[in-house]
Formats: sequence, structure tokens, C-alpha cells
Amino acid sequence: MTHRTVSGAAPPGRPGLPDDARARVTAPSPSCPVEITLAALRGRWTTLLVRELLRHEQRTYSELAAALPELSDKVLTDRLAQLTAVGAVERTRTPGWPPAVTYELTPHGSALGPVLQALWDWGASRPPQE
Repeated sequence: MTHRTVSGAAPPGRPGLPDDARARVTAPSPSCPVEITLAALRGRWTTLLVRELLRHEQRTYSELAAALPELSDKVLTDRLAQLTAVGAVERTRTPGWPPAVTYELTPHGSALGPVLQALWDWGASRPPQE
């Protein structure tokens, strides 16, 4: 009998071992769903931006800047562009003077909520460092 991990089948009740050919790679791959997710969340402040957008349906640039006062304008702009490029955030410009620009999570972006919760839970359960 072949061991389940050799065949690629996930043992019942063992998360993180998907039965998917992409999970059987021997080196990091840009097509790996985990690598795709990590790339979407890359960079400092990205998870905090997602958190702010999870808390509020829509936020303006100014509201995001005020919620994260230590975040520079350059990094805020970069992270919003990054999240927009991966389809996690939608940028909406409303005509008028001055034009209003809002940011909100797409359904795909809202699905990052449980991902961030899992990362939090894992980090919170870690024994304290001495």
C-alpha cells in the first residue's frame, strides 16, 4: 500500500495537504495557490489595509491614511495598487468636484478575511520567544 502523502491524497481532517497536482511540486512555483496568496499579501502594511477594508465597506484614500497614520503616502499608494492589480480591491472614481475615489474589497478580497484570521490564530498560539 502506498502512503497517502506519497500518492498526494490528503489524509482526512488534515488541512494544508490538498489533493492537487500543484501541491506536489518540489520547488516554489508562481502557479502555487499559496505563493499567489503570499504574493498578494506581500509587503508591510498590506494586511492592515485589508483589515481596514474588512471593517468598513468603502474607504477613501484619506480615511485609510487616517486609520493608519504611520503609513507613508507612497506605501499606501503602492499597496492599494498591488491589491487592485490582484483583484482584491476595487477602486471607484465618482465624477464631480473634487472627484471622489473610494476603495473596497471585491468578493475575492473579502475571502482574505479567514486567511488573515488563520494567520492571526497561528501567530497567537505560538509560544512566547525568550
